[in-house]
Amino acid sequence: MMVLEEKPEPQQPRPWVARLTLLGFSVFVLVLAGVIQLSSWMTTIAQTLPPTPDLATLPVSAEVVDRDGLLLRPFTTDGGRWRLPTTRAAVDKRFIDMLLAYEDRGFMSHEGIAWNSMARAAGQFLLAGGRVVSGGSTLTMQVARLIEGQPTRNAYGKLKQMVHAGRLETELSKDEILDLYLTLAPYGGNIEGIRAASLAYFGKEPTRLTTAEAALLVALPQSPEARRPDRDHAAALASRNMVLDRLVAIGTIAEEEARAAKLEPIPTARRPFPMMAAHMAEAAVRAEPEARTIGLTLDKRLQEALERLASARARLIDPKVSVAILAADIRTGEVLSSVGSAGLLATESSGFVDMTTAIRSPGSTLKPLIYGLAFELGLAHPESLIEDRPTAFGGYVPVNFDGFNRGTVTIHDALTESLNIPAVVVLDAVGPARLVSRLRRAYADPRLPVDTAPSLAVGLGGVGITLRDLVSVYAAIGNGGKPVHLYDGLGPLPEPGLTAPVLDPVAAWYVADILADVPPPLNGSPGRIAYKTGTSYGYRDGWAIGFDGKTVIGVWVGRPDGAPVPGLSGITGAAPILFEAFDRLGSRKAALPKAPPGVLFASNTELPAPLKRFRHPDEDLVARVSSPEIAFPGDGVDVDLGLGAGSQSPLVVKIRNGVPPFTFFANGAPFGRSQFARQDTWTPDGPGYVTLSVVDAEGRGDSVTVFLN
Repeated sequence: MMVLEEKPEPQQPRPWVARLTLLGFSVFVLVLAGVIQLSSWMTTIAQTLPPTPDLATLPVSAEVVDRDGLLLRPFTTDGGRWRLPTTRAAVDKRFIDMLLAYEDRGFMSHEGIAWNSMARAAGQFLLAGGRVVSGGSTLTMQVARLIEGQPTRNAYGKLKQMVHAGRLETELSKDEILDLYLTLAPYGGNIEGIRAASLAYFGKEPTRLTTAEAALLVALPQSPEARRPDRDHAAALASRNMVLDRLVAIGTIAEEEARAAKLEPIPTARRPFPMMAAHMAEAAVRAEPEARTIGLTLDKRLQEALERLASARARLIDPKVSVAILAADIRTGEVLSSVGSAGLLATESSGFVDMTTAIRSPGSTLKPLIYGLAFELGLAHPESLIEDRPTAFGGYVPVNFDGFNRGTVTIHDALTESLNIPAVVVLDAVGPARLVSRLRRAYADPRLPVDTAPSLAVGLGGVGITLRDLVSVYAAIGNGGKPVHLYDGLGPLPEPGLTAPVLDPVAAWYVADILADVPPPLNGSPGRIAYKTGTSYGYRDGWAIGFDGKTVIGVWVGRPDGAPVPGLSGITGAAPILFEAFDRLGSRKAALPKAPPGVLFASNTELPAPLKRFRHPDEDLVARVSSPEIAFPGDGVDVDLGLGAGSQSPLVVKIRNGVPPFTFFANGAPFGRSQFARQDTWTPDGPGYVTLSVVDAEGRGDSVTVFLN
């Protein structure tokens, strides 16, 4: 009997397995669809991204720098932002370490996105009910956001930032990405980049930062407006200390270092950006409007020192007075400092006017070149005698600054005392046209009235000239007569050796040697520099130009509007500034050059006969001599010598005009005689009336009666 086995009934799939399988398939399809959609979005996003910027062409602030690349003056971008380009190499390494440790520890290894940080940020977002707790952005993503200039507080913006970061990582090196961050990071207001921030908040370049300064600069870009130290001191302080605490927690800095850093104060205001050589910097930007960096020949240290000097001295003279200073290297012509005014923003003294290029009257500052021409032409020697007596040149009758005449003097003394009449006599002999020609050889541009030939008035300031011109002229004298083309870094370099000498070497040395004997102001030392002062008609301009063995400096003092300044003169207003300017040269100080071959060292009695006395080609022109006059004391005055107290103070008697030697008398008794001096002293026995008389070499005389007490 066969037993039939019962076949088991096939098992039916469990419902939950089928549902799970279906769910898994659905999720797969959804994920696949999401990936496809995400890929499509990313492709679309990539097409809308801005081009990757290049630091070499990124719009930044134009900056004018000195001969060593040091910042003189930056300018804002067209959008009014301070954005100074910088690189990792130009920033304190300590700051870079702190930035990477705080913002993006995986920066050097990731490819633009730190997925673990993104996951953490997403989890915190969900747990906080949609509130952003941390961003999860890498430095590369932050650079992407800065380039786009768009907020990323939404999913699409974050996705776009991630796509952009990936592209940046493929197109740029890590250093290039970091350089973009250092240049574009916001620091509040119109400040972008660490360099602008360091200058604005600490007044220095970011090459060396304290731990506290670096921590603040790490913190600010996260919330630049809310944490601005000039707006919210407490918020800035808290954010800086938060960075310090975080860096201690991750082991970047020691706790002791952070504790000390927290004691450092936070800046409470923005500092002004550097504005040195303001006038020249503006001219540089006008000349090269597309340039990012413009290099000048200036020395920042000297420029800063002379700007402070000009500002301080102008305030002491008068609020409406300005001061200009120009310094240059005698050999190369490189301009080392150019101070156009006592302050660009000084409204009372029209500080916006660059007085180094303003056309003014030079006063007596051209006299050295006049005498130099006489030396070169063999008409005179520094020890040659010349007459300082009233002389008329047609309708032109020059007088000395003090109104007195000294009679017979040496050329040396005529120049050191800046006598007007001898200078005009010599100029009449050498010719005003020759003087103007030599000025042009020195690269000066003298301005004469249109269609007017040079006249004798040129020698005493009757010509328009600039401080830059005068510095060029004196540079040639200090350079042995060879012309010196001043160069400030703008435009093409001058071609050397194409201009004839301004003076021959011997004549130039004679002039320099005389100028070294000009009495210094109260704050100066004799013989250290060769210099000359000048005062224009009406006390409108005070000048002082001088040189040592390496440097020439010119100083102008006055009002830019041309108004008179009562009491202003070159010796009292400009000369003290000149000597202080030379004090600030530091290592550039150099002795005056030694005499070249051909210099004749001789006293007047040792000179060849033709050089003993300067003789004008027209002797009749200078033959007229006025009678001597007692210039002091005046007739009928009372002179207080303190005789009533029993003292015996001497009385000084001064003479003008006449021909030396002079014989001096008191009540008919002679008391003095001198070969060339135009004054003498007499000590009275007591108070009372006295008659003073003087007789010159031709027997002419003058008398006055005064009362002494």
